[in-house]
Amino acid sequence: MKKYIYSFDEGKKEMKSLLGGKGANLAEMSHIGLPVPPGFTITTEACLKYLEMGEELEDQIKEGIFDYIEELEEKQNKKFGDLEDPLLVSVRSGAVISMPGMMDTILNLGLNDKSVEGLAKKTSNPRFAYDSYRRLIQMFGNVVLGIPAYEFDNFLEDRKEKNGYDNDTELEVQDLKDIIEKFKNLIKKRKNIEFPQKPEEQLLMAVEAVFSSWNNSRARSYRNINDIPHDLGTAVNVQTMVFGNIGENSGTGVAFTRNPATGENKVFGEFLLNAQGEDVVAGIRTPKDISELKRLMPEVYEEFVELTETLEKHYKDMQDIEFTIQEGDLYVLQTRTGKRTADAAVNIAVDMEEEGLIDKETAILRVDPEDISQLLHPNFKKDELEKADMLAKGLAASPGAATGKVYFTSEDAVQAAEDGEDVILVRKETSPEDIEGMVKAEGILTSRGGMTSHAAVVARGMGKCCVAGVGDIRVDEDAKKFYVDDRVFSEGDYISLNGSLGEVYAGVIETTDAHLSDNFMMLMEWSDEYRQLGIYTNADTPKDAGVALDFGAEGIGLCRTEHMFFESGRIISVREMIVANTKKKRKKALDKLFPYQKDDFKEIFKVMEDKAVTIRLLDPPLHEFLPQNENDIKSLAKELSIPVESLKRTIEDLEEMNPMLGHRGCRLGISYPEIYKMQVKAIISAALEVNEEMGYDVQADIMIPLIGTEKELVILREQALEVAEELIDQASVDLSYTIGTMIEIPRAALLADDIAKHADFFSFGTNDLTQMTYGFSRDDAGKFINQYMDKEIFQKDPFATLDQKGVGKLVDMAVKLGRQTKKDLKIGICGEHGGEPSSIDFCHRVGLDYVSCSPYRVPIARLAAAQSAINND
Repeated sequence: MKKYIYSFDEGKKEMKSLLGGKGANLAEMSHIGLPVPPGFTITTEACLKYLEMGEELEDQIKEGIFDYIEELEEKQNKKFGDLEDPLLVSVRSGAVISMPGMMDTILNLGLNDKSVEGLAKKTSNPRFAYDSYRRLIQMFGNVVLGIPAYEFDNFLEDRKEKNGYDNDTELEVQDLKDIIEKFKNLIKKRKNIEFPQKPEEQLLMAVEAVFSSWNNSRARSYRNINDIPHDLGTAVNVQTMVFGNIGENSGTGVAFTRNPATGENKVFGEFLLNAQGEDVVAGIRTPKDISELKRLMPEVYEEFVELTETLEKHYKDMQDIEFTIQEGDLYVLQTRTGKRTADAAVNIAVDMEEEGLIDKETAILRVDPEDISQLLHPNFKKDELEKADMLAKGLAASPGAATGKVYFTSEDAVQAAEDGEDVILVRKETSPEDIEGMVKAEGILTSRGGMTSHAAVVARGMGKCCVAGVGDIRVDEDAKKFYVDDRVFSEGDYISLNGSLGEVYAGVIETTDAHLSDNFMMLMEWSDEYRQLGIYTNADTPKDAGVALDFGAEGIGLCRTEHMFFESGRIISVREMIVANTKKKRKKALDKLFPYQKDDFKEIFKVMEDKAVTIRLLDPPLHEFLPQNENDIKSLAKELSIPVESLKRTIEDLEEMNPMLGHRGCRLGISYPEIYKMQVKAIISAALEVNEEMGYDVQADIMIPLIGTEKELVILREQALEVAEELIDQASVDLSYTIGTMIEIPRAALLADDIAKHADFFSFGTNDLTQMTYGFSRDDAGKFINQYMDKEIFQKDPFATLDQKGVGKLVDMAVKLGRQTKKDLKIGICGEHGGEPSSIDFCHRVGLDYVSCSPYRVPIARLAAAQSAINND
């Protein structure tokens, strides 16, 4: 018979896929002797079985739950449902991959109208007993019965306001009894049932609710955002309750073994006295820094520091710990690998290697390549910051800089972002329901909550700038305004956030380039030791090339010549060339363009020195360079001294039903050979001049786009060679150059062995290869790609992440066929996939020589390539 339940004593950390991350870690901590309240885990397989059966628990699982409850009763010497001294439990979710705050928890389960009286007598603390019962009904009503949390909160806030209380801890026993009755009446009114008095019924309903929460909307959104599979299910952990709300010698807290924002090797966290469970992360009260615990409870603090050191040494990674202090006794309720900012991830990885906790390979694997993009983008300019209009200061919850318009709800933030606005999401405190708005926002501002609040933890995980707990700001979410002293900020007003300092400013602040730390540079050096792929960049200007070099690029894998055509001063010559109705007129216009192209290439060659520069000849359809509206057409006709009607006819003639599959790329070179000849002449002339002037050994690679047949490449290669060799023969310096092609048409991939006969290199243009393989227009697919992902037709957008099964099969085939013809054929990728980690891993596995990506993704590619080399070694 399949086993669906394991006690913490039976579990192992290696059983994470079955017990979930939380259950596996509770088992592990139990085995190494840490103070873990006993309990048991109902497996992910039980969850999947429950969902498969139409959300119904199997009898075997029900019986197993109560068998393990009996074990807990023996261990604790208490009875579940006892009226005098009841055994109480928590019921918590535990996904295989951490999803903080996305699913549900219920505390104090097992209390009812009778046992709460017994607990009050047994502990001689009625306030504690009724506070625990109040929390159970509130959580149960929300999580199990689906009543919105705010309906319970309203009763609580009304009573506090009526009595002049600031905090929940000021509620007296009679207040709590009254609130309990209101909560029970709310459940009766909303659901037409009584709050369950049988602990067994509470437990089964709670387990079912946690299983069901696997498919709640916020959990599904979180998994979509973080590429977590939907078929893993969640475990449920049933654990003996320990209480932080007994009095001032009890408390609850969340801590990290290192600072999750900076990586500093120092315990970082917060706690609340006389509090329970979610109080710290919910932002209801302002927590104390963990260092305060040393003053208030020195022995507990020392024990806690030792516990954090034990956990970090055991797991060899920074840990996120939940703990409870019950009347001076410390208990650990959870440990997991801590979410951290990119800056902290780099610092922790490098520091742990230097401390001897991990090796270089592990350090490289510890940092998510996508996360380091957070480190490569601008911060506020220092001089602008000094004169900025600072409104208030809160907690530096997640570093970075963000400027945008204020929005007060997740829905409004999403809509504004989709309308193209930069958004700052402003809330009293965020909750898991705000996840989609947080994703879309540039930054997050809350008036409540601490460094381990929902807003802070989620923002750090996303790399979003966040300022939390800004007490001087009063947020009125209904009116869509916030107030600072006598100043009012409404929806749509601009503010700026400095998540590194916890500061909030009015208006827009200019930014400056990011500063890369010594640890970051060290991680990049280590990555270069391990990676086997070359890392090139897609760059069309000397500035972009320079940025890419600073980030470690080893060459240019794609320089798009058409981008140079659009610059002012030369577009008119481009248009003159396009509308020319004779070869002579076309050549005259091209002669005007030649010096511009040559000078552009010279500047790029100077920046790149002796590194490879791959230049793609003209690719887009000609109509893209021509005006479309009436006034612009008239203006161009006047400038070129041609009749308006004649120009209109030319524009109409160039119009195509499907231009991306039309007269573009090499087809232009076949129809108008003088265009490609001019470009080759500009490339070779520029390279020769730079070699002569600077003493460099320029590596010029000429790339012919959109080849679909062997004959196209034969013709265009011969033309290019003729121009190049003539110029080199006339020059007094040597030049290394190659002529290759982009593989972006499926036919070229299928016949790569024939194409390779005439190519010195291949570069996969996977943007076009994807659209032609799928038959999707990449310009229009955005209209339905999200629906495909929602319906799980696609797991990922194939234009963002390479489709390894289909498009990847063509790439793999082309590599093998190409190298059958030329063993040492140089092969790379220059589509947008060249900077995406899983696509880079694929490129490594199929044997490419290099990937090429945008300048700001070069460090991402370096790290991803190293990880791929390590993982596939």
